[in-house]
Amino acid sequence: MITVLSCIIIVLLICIIYQYQSNNGRKKSLTYIAEKLKQIKASQSSERILIVTDDKQLIEMIDYLNQIVDNYQENVRHYKKMKASMKRMLANVSHDLKTPLTVIAGYMEMLQNQPKIDEQERVRLLKQVHSKTLELITLLNTFFDLTKLESGDTDIPLEKVNLTEICKNNILLFYEWIQNKGLEVVIEIPEKPVFALGNEEAINRVLYNLISNGLRYGADGKMIGLKMFYDETRVYVEVSDKGKGINETEQERVFERMYTLEESRNKAFQGSGLGLTITKRLVEEMQGDISIQSIPFEKTSFTFSLKRLNK
Repeated sequence: MITVLSCIIIVLLICIIYQYQSNNGRKKSLTYIAEKLKQIKASQSSERILIVTDDKQLIEMIDYLNQIVDNYQENVRHYKKMKASMKRMLANVSHDLKTPLTVIAGYMEMLQNQPKIDEQERVRLLKQVHSKTLELITLLNTFFDLTKLESGDTDIPLEKVNLTEICKNNILLFYEWIQNKGLEVVIEIPEKPVFALGNEEAINRVLYNLISNGLRYGADGKMIGLKMFYDETRVYVEVSDKGKGINETEQERVFERMYTLEESRNKAFQGSGLGLTITKRLVEEMQGDISIQSIPFEKTSFTFSLKRLNK
């Protein structure tokens, strides 16, 4: 009886000691986790919380905490990227506004200080003022268009559209420009109507941006292409050229807001750096996607896709 009682006491003591050690170990682990979280927040590092333990509850908690830390770090990266983008955007917009405003002010000063200027010169200066004023209006409208798109204030109702007809009409708009540049035109558009879920006005703007971009910055390749193809669920439109292209690093950023390069393709609106950004936003508003592929002087293409609809 005494032996049995002694065994029970020993077992209880072992359990108490184990529980104490476990609690003590958990306390140390929790203290370490708290300190690690403080360090990660302070340094905004990409570290993760790592602890060697057999405690299932502690392992589960660490897993959840690491997910939260990952989300936090992703939000920090996104915030920094957006902050840099906004800073670049303000700098570019300020520059793009300043340039035509300076020109307008200069011409107006000439008109004021030279009252006896001949009529032909006066008309020329007024035309320049008018041209620069329109440039300013275009830039401001484009900027506000992007702002409305990103804030969700733009209403883009989706409906069944004849994408075949829209593509044909848009390439015809550039016929004279293409002829003047002496470019080869490669058009692959189905004869029969192909329908998609979209918005005709938005698609027209997307195609205008992409085709004009290709003509401006890919004309050295002496070719502009427009191709439309489809599968069971999607319709694809590809605008291509054989110009000097865009390197792989820049391809990843070319749709960013206000991202411009030297002679960049993203400068579709008088150097504003908003053209391809707006194009991407419009495609996304139509539940589509857009991508770029570029091999210099072989083929550079922008391809967007929309949901295909049956007749």
